[in-house]
Amino acid sequence: MSPASGPRVGLFVTCLVDAMRPQIAFATLHLLEEAGCIVEVPQKQTCCGQPAWNSGDNRDAAALARQVIAAFEPYDYLVAPSGSCAGTIAHYPELLGEDPVWGPRASALAAKTHEVLSFLVDVLGHVPTGQRLEASATYHDSCSGLRELGVHDQPRRLLAAVDGLELRPLEGDNVCCGFGGTFCIKYPAISNAIVGEKAAAIEATGADLLLAGDLGCLMNMAGKLNRNGSKVRCFHTVEILAGGGDGPAIGEPQ
Repeated sequence: MSPASGPRVGLFVTCLVDAMRPQIAFATLHLLEEAGCIVEVPQKQTCCGQPAWNSGDNRDAAALARQVIAAFEPYDYLVAPSGSCAGTIAHYPELLGEDPVWGPRASALAAKTHEVLSFLVDVLGHVPTGQRLEASATYHDSCSGLRELGVHDQPRRLLAAVDGLELRPLEGDNVCCGFGGTFCIKYPAISNAIVGEKAAAIEATGADLLLAGDLGCLMNMAGKLNRNGSKVRCFHTVEILAGGGDGPAIGEPQ
């Protein structure tokens, strides 16, 4: 697939990536272009509306959803480096289903929205080559990507193509890290207990790196690991696939 004939992809950057870890967006852009996509970043994109929707503020969530739909419906696909945000967009038909104008538009966008790791494997059939990283890593399955979008085997298949990278199993890899968006704000003590168990399981692997597909989860786990004095370094999976892993990790000084 050549860049001139590839699918036109709108890259949904996500709020956390934009504010906290923009290199994830650049890594995603690199991987999509390498796979033959024509990638654009719509300047009018906003938050997907997940915090409002999870808090029961359907009015503001719907307003944000309409902005996202308008910004991304001209593209063949919407791709996000986040199962959480992609999962929220997949629920737009539920949020706007009673609107005779926006309901069908919401369904159309939801049908072409993908999390980046599953998009590379399931839609494009693309596995990056030529990357090498001498390290051991363990993988956390973020709740939204796993449970709402079925993202599980895809990141492992992609990471298996990185020469020198040893992927070690994580006990409870499919168990929540305690972040849960607004959950960690509403229930900080419970959140801390959950991430404490997760950090212990990560340390038990003896891996150099912790990888995942959602920045919120990674920031939560990196924060706990750092507070514990751990040497485990945390990266979004796309950073490793795009040749990263030797620069500052999540939670480290940039």
